[in-house]
Amino acid sequence: MILACQGICKSFGDKVILKDASFHIEEREKAALIGSNGAGKTTLLRIIMNELPADSGNVVLAKDRRIGYLAQYQDIQGHLTIYEELLTTKQHILDMEQRMRSMEQEMKHAKGEELERLMNAYTRLTHEFELENGYAYKSELTGVLKGLGFTEDDFGQAVETLSGGQKTRVALGKLLLSRPDILLLDEPTNHLDMESIAWLENYLLNYPGAVFIVSHDRYFLDKVVTKIIEIEGGHLSSYQGNYSVYAEKKAQLRDAQYKAYLNQQREIKHQEAVIVKLKSFNREKSIRRAESREKMLNKIQRIEKPAEIRTQMRLSLEPRTVSGNDVLTVEGLAKSFPGQPLFRDVSFQLKRGERVALIGSNGTGKTTMLKILNGLLEADRGNFSLGAKVQIGYYDQEHHVLHSDKTIFQEISDAYPSLTETEIRNMLAAFLFTGDEVFQEISSLSGGERGRVSLAKLMLSEANFLILDEPTNHLDIASKEILEEALNSYTGTVLYVSHDRYFINQTATRILELTNCSVVNYIGDYDYYLEKREELTEKYAPIQAEKEAPAETISENKLTWQQQKEEQALKRKQENELKKTEKRIEELEARDKEIDETLVLPDVCTNAARCAELSREKEAIQKELEELYEKWEALA
Repeated sequence: MILACQGICKSFGDKVILKDASFHIEEREKAALIGSNGAGKTTLLRIIMNELPADSGNVVLAKDRRIGYLAQYQDIQGHLTIYEELLTTKQHILDMEQRMRSMEQEMKHAKGEELERLMNAYTRLTHEFELENGYAYKSELTGVLKGLGFTEDDFGQAVETLSGGQKTRVALGKLLLSRPDILLLDEPTNHLDMESIAWLENYLLNYPGAVFIVSHDRYFLDKVVTKIIEIEGGHLSSYQGNYSVYAEKKAQLRDAQYKAYLNQQREIKHQEAVIVKLKSFNREKSIRRAESREKMLNKIQRIEKPAEIRTQMRLSLEPRTVSGNDVLTVEGLAKSFPGQPLFRDVSFQLKRGERVALIGSNGTGKTTMLKILNGLLEADRGNFSLGAKVQIGYYDQEHHVLHSDKTIFQEISDAYPSLTETEIRNMLAAFLFTGDEVFQEISSLSGGERGRVSLAKLMLSEANFLILDEPTNHLDIASKEILEEALNSYTGTVLYVSHDRYFINQTATRILELTNCSVVNYIGDYDYYLEKREELTEKYAPIQAEKEAPAETISENKLTWQQQKEEQALKRKQENELKKTEKRIEELEARDKEIDETLVLPDVCTNAARCAELSREKEAIQKELEELYEKWEALA
């Protein structure tokens, strides 16, 4: 055991956050702390780090063990560059290297016993230097920086000029390089793109110490952790396994608890009815029996009714009108900013009912693309058109569609003046804004609260084409699952940008990746994208040479969007056909074997008519199998 919390209690005023919270983390264990927003996850991490005092209870860290903590928000100051800031974690190696250089100079002039002493000391020092990975610290540092999404051009940037998200990535890099015995990470994937998250997953899987993570990224949790610790109603519960295993166990446990509660309630009502009946007889014996049953009933340990599964927001999306089949057509779209080309000659189409995820590394132009489609930015070249009866509903990750000087109530009532006060309050209650909370100013809300207001506006819009920019940002896991259900039952069309791979897997019918200034189409979910990414990127969006070929040459050599889409659709069709063929071959071979076994049965082999019938069936099977074998060879 490397870390343990024993009976931690914490309240803020009347609000109880943690009640007798206890758990432990083993050496090298990878564990996650999950719970809804406001459940107390960050509070618990701060208590562990001694930044907040617990009302009662103890935190125990194993002797001579170092703990490292990454908070959600970082404010690194100073004039160092990004590279120099991370280099500070290797100061002990730099000092050793300096001592080695000094000793090398001394050995040039030393003789006899002095030389022997220096050589022995130098051997010990070089051995220690090697154990500390001293010969590879520069490549290790560069690897971490690149893994976290910094390019070599970024290495020389001053830390004080960075955004909050970039500073958090620098802080994460420093923490990983300092290699504490246990890492405490509060939402480490918040400011990382998909490639960086995948890199961090591999890094943490191979990390020699223990890891304790707070995260809402379910795909990340599935990959990294082997234990889930859940905060619910101030209590902690531990589950062995990753997030998917936890979700299954949790559902089973909740179901069992609810059934036990219902069974006990039925038994209590039954006993109460029997007691009333016995008392109504008004005889000494029946009254004594009623009293006896009452005593037994009072001794029963009552099972608490399990908390409602959906205590979070309630979301239902439905378009007012049905759009035409062609929802969006994009042709030859291009956009760049000074010194930063984003994309060029991008073409694609969206059909009614599709749910398309637009993905790509940070800086590839995903949000810019959405802003162009919403008319908030002009494209440099190309055009797009909307289909018949298409009405757009836009969710902006920066919530620019909200007015910071208005209250939540005013934001909704001004946007939808036909709604009554009761209708607005009911709508906001569905998004967890009740009572006087509806009169809070937008400017005073957290990111998650602004997200809920934006989703409420989106739901009221009754649009048939939703364009969503990072809709799961700031949402807890339960709220993400509600949004997933709403989108999957939505009959309109959806185009969204997201880094949440689990969310993409649950909702996307197609993926568009912006890469190398082009767009690549994947007819499938995120797992399909991972499987085909290398092959299709090379084919449809190879890295352009420094000097661009003339536009005419590029368009001649490049497969059109339609060709790309048709080729992939054909390939998926062939793959499905291959699976069907293999299944049919297995069925026929099994039936052929079954006929052979049937033909030798005593009551069959003496029955001429039955033998003839089975022989004809066997002949037909052989003929169909020959055709299927040929078809399989062609498809395979």
